[in-house]
Amino acid sequence: MSEHSVKVGFSFGATSGVITTLGLMMGLHSGTGSKLAVIGGILTIAVADAFSDALGIHVSEESENVHTPAQVWIATISTFLSKFIFALTFVIPVLIFKLDTAVLVNIFWGLSVLTAVSYRMAKEQNVKPWKVVMEHMIIASTVIIITHYLGHWISLRFS
Repeated sequence: MSEHSVKVGFSFGATSGVITTLGLMMGLHSGTGSKLAVIGGILTIAVADAFSDALGIHVSEESENVHTPAQVWIATISTFLSKFIFALTFVIPVLIFKLDTAVLVNIFWGLSVLTAVSYRMAKEQNVKPWKVVMEHMIIASTVIIITHYLGHWISLRFS
């Protein structure tokens, strides 16, 4: 099994799973306030976006023309599984807590996952982890803030 292919798939899937799911969840929460909408959105992301990202990695790895078919498929499958599993983890707090609390728990969970992935990547590349982590936290926070206000705006505009 190719370590590179697994690393590519896991890193991309985990990062995309966190950012996409947090963004969707924030928009749906602030736009609808509906637990059903948030759960439905997360489950939809877990399936549809996991397949989409897996295909994207598949095509990207194929286009580099340096990987074996097995390496391409390992990256594809690890992307799908990591995106699918990480996205699904966001459902658990929504099922357990009130929606407002679940959103806060999920923000903490998502940023923790992103921090761990970023830290590991920085250490492997021998760069200062705090710079990589901060860069990724700024991007994630930007997504969270924009999608929160976008959901609120959509609610006001189309209600």
